[in-house]
Amino acid sequence: MVTQGTDTIEEVAYVLDVLLPTDAPVVVTGAMRNPTMAGADGPANILAAITVAASPYARGLGCLVVLHDQIHSARWVHKAHTGSPAAFVSPDHGPLGHVIEGRVRIPVRIRRRSPALGSVPHQSVQVGLATIALGDDGTLIQAMAGHVDGLIVAAFGAGHVPAAVAPVLGKLAERIPVVLASRTGAGPVHQVTYSFPGSERDLLARGLISAGYLDPLKARILLHLLIASRAGDARIRQAFAAADDVSELDVCEDSEGAEA
Repeated sequence: MVTQGTDTIEEVAYVLDVLLPTDAPVVVTGAMRNPTMAGADGPANILAAITVAASPYARGLGCLVVLHDQIHSARWVHKAHTGSPAAFVSPDHGPLGHVIEGRVRIPVRIRRRSPALGSVPHQSVQVGLATIALGDDGTLIQAMAGHVDGLIVAAFGAGHVPAAVAPVLGKLAERIPVVLASRTGAGPVHQVTYSFPGSERDLLARGLISAGYLDPLKARILLHLLIASRAGDARIRQAFAAADDVSELDVCEDSEGAEA
């Protein structure tokens, strides 16, 4: 079990998910209220996390994030509130399960884990994150281009940017990996719905890599680790395709875990 501040739990947990391909439960937790506040949630979260880590039902699920008695997969969890004890959510897929009356209940299981990278050499890697905004013309991306080894684009909607930005990203994708994610917080990057200049179809044709369901922060973690592993273009594309595979969910008939 790992305890840490909640601001970066979703990123740290995903790092562990990718780098620790073990079947043993790895559980990360924290607290939204410090011990001086009424209703401090730290002790309850630690107890729930220990309960999950000790449960055989948590084996083989990758890294898990446990807060507010909810059990989330590291690959989908997202901090969605600045102060609520129920700050963590898993858009699109929901939590895998809950801790109820001291028992672990996980009705949803993952068939396919996150891409496993194992050991990653320690080296300096810079992966930029560019959030597209109304009126963007690519100037800031061009300024960043000479200082990064890879770039995540947090695009509009299903993966769209202003028309003026598309050629800038296409040219950059000829030199470094550029991954197309959505800034919306839920739903995947589309593939073929729109074809206007700056649409997902246009950008993917220019060489950008789809992040699929991965949000921009998770996509940045994965790209950073891949570049640090000296992965080539084919391996990077393969890893993002594997990370986006959502055909791996099973609803289990036996959903109740071991007692605390």
